Amino acid sequence: MLNINIHEAKAKLSEYLAAVEAGETVQICRRNVPVAQIVPLQQARKTPRPIGLACDRDFEIPASFFEPLPDELMQAFNGELPDPLLDNIDSAAELQAAEPGTNYKNARNKK
Repeated sequence: MLNINIHEAKAKLSEYLAAVEAGETVQICRRNVPVAQIVPLQQARKTPRPIGLACDRDFEIPASFFEPLPDELMQAFNGELPDPLLDNIDSAAELQAAEPGTNYKNARNKK
């Protein structure tokens, strides 16, 4: 890491930027007290990012992964088919979300 004062940074900025491009970190000081750092930016990836977390475990993604989903499954995702979990419920009261009891507000205010 290079430590430089502000006056030196102004006078030789292009030299210090070249050092930063080479991977060096430059710390700018005011009266020898650090106030800023110039650090190299992370380079953009040149190869495509691997898909998934198991890319380093020799796991191959099958070609079928990229094929479209079956129509029936897409209809279920889009809500176009009835929900099989809700078909067995008879009354609308069972579909309502549970509401806190009347004592809930009173118990909360007592604290």
